[in-house]
Amino acid sequence: MTQTIEVGAAIPSTKLMMATGEGPREISTDELFNGHKVVMFGVPGAFTPTCSAKHLPGFIQMNDAFIEKGVNKIVCLSVNDAFVMGAWARDQNVDEKIVMLADGSGLFTKALGLELDLTARGLGVRCQRFAMVVDNGTVTSLFIEAPGGFDVSRAEAVLTTL
Repeated sequence: MTQTIEVGAAIPSTKLMMATGEGPREISTDELFNGHKVVMFGVPGAFTPTCSAKHLPGFIQMNDAFIEKGVNKIVCLSVNDAFVMGAWARDQNVDEKIVMLADGSGLFTKALGLELDLTARGLGVRCQRFAMVVDNGTVTSLFIEAPGGFDVSRAEAVLTTL
């Protein structure tokens, strides 16, 4: 059993993918987190109902408020491929407000201990819904939802902790 990431732990060093105008680009977690204050939230899937109607839109709408609180980047993580994340970003008008990251094989999600097995529902292994604040590569706050929940990882809830 994988140990779940916790407050005070370092973000695992690995590679993720992001969509760019030139196609998928690899990005390291070290590049993303080291020297930055980052809010990362994870979703079970791009284009899924709660993720598209509430989770991602909340962080888009509250982007400026997070920046005012000293956050350098907001990152959205999903066990999808970079093409899907790019299409979802266009569909949701993300622009440059959110870094949309693809964890296509779920390796980073597994390293965090936040995988969610939805195989019985035809979705495979996904990411639990969560949010965390990471300061210079170290988790300072962590909010993991109960299965089916959408409360503690909402943009509004995370913002109140900064």
